[in-house]
Amino acid sequence: MPAPLTPEDVRLAVRAVVVHTAEEWPTGPLCRNDGASYPCRLHRWGRRVLEAHGLNERQIEALIRHGNPFVHVPFPFTATGPSPARTAGARPATTGYPAPAGRTGGLPARQQAARAVPPGVRPTAAGRPVTAPVTAPRWPRAS
Repeated sequence: MPAPLTPEDVRLAVRAVVVHTAEEWPTGPLCRNDGASYPCRLHRWGRRVLEAHGLNERQIEALIRHGNPFVHVPFPFTATGPSPARTAGARPATTGYPAPAGRTGGLPARQQAARAVPPGVRPTAAGRPVTAPVTAPRWPRAS
């Protein structure tokens, strides 16, 4: 019976398939990292883990083309977004901290704070401040 995958297994598998990619040589494709014939042992292991995690061949190839060995693959992986088990409303209650008043789950909605306009600056229609024209220098000039 295979052991269940952990988030660390998925993270290491992404790193294995990205780092151990093919590099063309006159003798044929070799692993870019260790020079073994491609696909090397770690690349094959990484592909098996990612396929067991639910990624298809096209998605694995996109990870390799991306080239970042530290790219995040959600756990548990679903093709349409985060799994329903990990939504904000389904979070388990944490012990030790009382729930904030007026919140049922997730983060509160944030609103943009009003900006204070400093004196001498007039806002334009686009919202970018324009400074007033300066008639005298703000500091004494060197002679």
